[in-house]
Amino acid sequence: MHPGKLLILAGLVLIAAGLLYLYGGKLPFLGKLPGDIRIQRDNFSFYFPLSTCILLSVLVSFLLWLFRR
Repeated sequence: MHPGKLLILAGLVLIAAGLLYLYGGKLPFLGKLPGDIRIQRDNFSFYFPLSTCILLSVLVSFLLWLFRR
């Protein structure tokens, strides 16, 4: 990959991560998809966003595929 394209891609990824960080809490479905694991007990809380991670992975893979074309 050409270094210029790599820098553009890195910038787009950082912008997307920043927007997700700023506005991710306002998206009602993000982190609350079916398949996200949440266990809450008296003194213990465990949360693993499995479905959200898979969805974001597919989205990023698709965007990278589009960028490479």
